[in-house]
Amino acid sequence: MRGKPDNIILSGGKFVTLDPQSTVAEALVVSDGRILAVGGNADMAQAAGPDAKRIDLAGRTAIPGLIDGHAHMDREGLKLQLPSLAGAGSVDDILERIAALARNAKPGEWIVTMPIGDPPYYSGVPGILREGRVPNRHDLDRVAPDNPVYIRAIWGHWRNTLPLVSIANSEALRLAGVTRDTIPPVATIQIDKDHATGEPTGVFHEFNYKPIVEHTLMSVIPRFTLEDRIAGLRDSMRIYNAVGTTSVFEGHGIAAEVLAAYQALRDEGPTSVRAHLMFSPSWPAPDSDVVGALLDSWGAWLSGRGLGDEYLRAGGLYTESDYSEENLLRAGTSPYSGWAGFNYDACLPEEVMVDMMIDAARHDIRIGSFTPNILDLYEQVDRAVPIGDKRWVIEHVGVLSTDEISRIRDLGIVLTVYTGRYIYQEGAMLARELGNNAGQIAPLRSLLDAGVHVSLATDNVPPSMFHPVWHATSRIAEETGVPIAPEQCISREEALACASREGAYLTFEEAEKGTLEPGKFADIAILSDDPLTIEEERIQDIVAELVLVGGEVVYDGAEASKPSA
Repeated sequence: MRGKPDNIILSGGKFVTLDPQSTVAEALVVSDGRILAVGGNADMAQAAGPDAKRIDLAGRTAIPGLIDGHAHMDREGLKLQLPSLAGAGSVDDILERIAALARNAKPGEWIVTMPIGDPPYYSGVPGILREGRVPNRHDLDRVAPDNPVYIRAIWGHWRNTLPLVSIANSEALRLAGVTRDTIPPVATIQIDKDHATGEPTGVFHEFNYKPIVEHTLMSVIPRFTLEDRIAGLRDSMRIYNAVGTTSVFEGHGIAAEVLAAYQALRDEGPTSVRAHLMFSPSWPAPDSDVVGALLDSWGAWLSGRGLGDEYLRAGGLYTESDYSEENLLRAGTSPYSGWAGFNYDACLPEEVMVDMMIDAARHDIRIGSFTPNILDLYEQVDRAVPIGDKRWVIEHVGVLSTDEISRIRDLGIVLTVYTGRYIYQEGAMLARELGNNAGQIAPLRSLLDAGVHVSLATDNVPPSMFHPVWHATSRIAEETGVPIAPEQCISREEALACASREGAYLTFEEAEKGTLEPGKFADIAILSDDPLTIEEERIQDIVAELVLVGGEVVYDGAEASKPSA
């Protein structure tokens, strides 16, 4: 367990405090895990005392630790628990890696790998492979004849293009019972067949962003264990620290298996990333009476800010109205959730969802959602039980009209904005569709001017908050390389505030963190570059060189870059 440090004085650089006065300070003093004072070098030296530990910024810039408003942090480290195919440029490259895994595997032991492609987006498959195709069952059989092999599909929102592709060899198909007569469980799954024989090629295509095959046809593959999730979450925290993130909000909700991993790490001591988790319930039936009875019986622990402490807290719940055949099929492996980390049977029919949210409002349980018509549904709830002071959340905001912005403000809703998708990945396409209304795409300027609280978020694609900061200030679209509705740009300081101060508001912790002010947690990121002065296109490349959480160093870039012994 980390101990409480003596006084620490950080000086020799620039402190962008992000306080309401936009203070830029020369030095900062930490005492007992919190910020004692912020100001000039001489005053801070006196406040720290002669025995204080010293950290020299050497001219670098420090900011409050960043707060990711929709992180899926557990998912990043989970990628490291499976063998990677990143960098493979041909079918032969992939087969070489599978062959190496087979040489170290016992006969009959499963070989399951990460998807084809390069993180974080896994783009261009199969075009990135020299042959212009993915391997099939026969290719995999040649290098792993004695082992079932499965190359997993991506989580579709890593790149937001379809189809998803996964591949099984003959032994894996046999164990799964997939034959020439197997019928896809839904129309959005395609089982590729050999034209001559009618036999499955081992290649599955999915026209859904969230995989279904691994929860249905290939549900026999080994699943992530609690140990995998704990190890992955530990790696994730290191990865998020390395880009200056010290807190996350998991607004999509987390399943019990992910909560167990968080709790296991918290039991070891203070964590290097503070986490506020909304809960993802697994409703046993889509019935208002059943849902209401459950909420009455166990909902109390979700009310207000929920249960936990300053390092791990669970409160509120996520819901959506996508009560579809696809989600019911995915939920067939419950309580296992795969890449998702949330429960697919958290979805409810719309009328049941509204009844549940009214009950939640009466119990002071906060709701988060990104169901397409969620604003209408929140207004229905508000007419029954006012929610204006409860900070309900709309996640993944993409396109908003002026009228919708006003309604959001009037309901006191907090937003998390998915700039990676709606500005960077799909901004050019959306701009063509919207024409003169392109300013409705992630309209950050309009939202801030209206007084709406906006938290920036990565959605784990990639995990650095400096990507959405760059999106917010430049609004550059990947496809065209030009800004989308530049009148909606916000300043760098505003973007940083949305990446820290507003994230603290999102979790009811604006008095505890989000700015560098006396009394707040000493969550501090010392950066490789100054985000206020660096060339705009390089904002996305900023990393942390030193990170403190609660006044203790949790990440040292110099140490992390040393080769392991």
